[in-house]
Amino acid sequence: MMSFALQEMIDWYQTLTPESVTRTGDFYAPDVHFVDPFNDAHGVPAIERIFYHMFDQLESPRFVVKDVCISPGQAVLVWDFSFMRKDVLHVVPGTTHLHFDPKGQVCMHRDYWDPARSLFMGIPVLGWLLRVVYRRMQAK
Repeated sequence: MMSFALQEMIDWYQTLTPESVTRTGDFYAPDVHFVDPFNDAHGVPAIERIFYHMFDQLESPRFVVKDVCISPGQAVLVWDFSFMRKDVLHVVPGTTHLHFDPKGQVCMHRDYWDPARSLFMGIPVLGWLLRVVYRRMQAK
């Protein structure tokens, strides 16, 4: 069973706008630690800057939470992140691991997703190099 606070946070994420970023402190502890493939940040203001940067860089960014796994003091969200860039829809699958403090606020947020496969493969020289590396790493 999902707590009301977690469901409210998921709803907030799925409808996130530049205006609603100001609600970050409703869900996150003041000393929260946030990690994703590009950021390692501490505190609510730092997370808000990451969200504002997302809205500055991407057109129509949106999270859709597809599954939730809950255990005492933590939760895992499975999601798709979509955005438009140069009239092309991009969909990035990922997972977020959340840890909650005794007050029920998020004290640790770690995102797991593959920027190489999701973003970098489309860059001409870098994409070619990554495809070579991926082929060499695949089991035969």
